[in-house]
Amino acid sequence: MKMKTNRQEGFSLIELLIVVAIIGIIAAIAIPNLLASKRAANEGSAIASLRTMTGAEATYQSTVGAGEYGNLAALQGEGLVDSVLGAGTKSGYAYVATPMASSTTAPARFDASCTPQSASGIGATGTRSFYTNESGVIYFVAGGTAPTASATTRVVSGGAPLK
Repeated sequence: MKMKTNRQEGFSLIELLIVVAIIGIIAAIAIPNLLASKRAANEGSAIASLRTMTGAEATYQSTVGAGEYGNLAALQGEGLVDSVLGAGTKSGYAYVATPMASSTTAPARFDASCTPQSASGIGATGTRSFYTNESGVIYFVAGGTAPTASATTRVVSGGAPLK
């Protein structure tokens, strides 16, 4: 007479624990790289958005602005920037465009800057802040405060130009 063996198939608890541990190790390596890539993409988007704003300001000044620059709402109203950038936040950055009217001693000017919504920690949306003005040169500084330019001399302090 033949004896029947009751064989059960499947994974043992040890095998499952080893697989879970391997997945955990891979995640621990991959997640920081993913977050760094996201921060780099946000910074690239911020630089491109400031370039867009510089072109939009030049167009605004030479068309409907009558020689003056506009703020984000004015640029959006004329269709020179999209509604996302016109709202002041895009890809983890907060944007500001400040026009300065011309006077008898100075021509019209503008300052545009963007700062990361979170500049530190695991949820940082960026590690650099950016600034540009009517010159079109984009400056950066590490951290949550954008460089600024003197209102009279237009010399930028606290930042270095992008290369």
